[in-house]
Amino acid sequence: MEIWINPACSKCRSAISLLDAQGADYTVRRYLEDVPSADEIREVLTRLGLEPWDITRTQEAAAKELGLKDWARDGASRDRWITALTEHPKLIQRPIITADDGTAVVGRTDEAVRDALSR
Repeated sequence: MEIWINPACSKCRSAISLLDAQGADYTVRRYLEDVPSADEIREVLTRLGLEPWDITRTQEAAAKELGLKDWARDGASRDRWITALTEHPKLIQRPIITADDGTAVVGRTDEAVRDALSR
């Protein structure tokens, strides 16, 4: 299991605390420093069953500068969104936990983290 985190994020710290309390075996990826490639983002999206706009933090300053709220949310625009996430990793929703069964969850709640642990 791997968890993508921003150490400054309270939701990330909470998820790590819960993983530790459950004795989970996981690795930490500080995705702002170790930025995921476009292929890695595509893989995580497949595992999540989501689209890139579903995991984009649209209230971030970079999102506003890029005008993301006006970007199309369709298949033709998918790569544009993925490129934005690779160029501005702060836009990636966090934490993302990749479970051992090949799925993933956005672990913003204790329930979501427990769900990842049960997989």
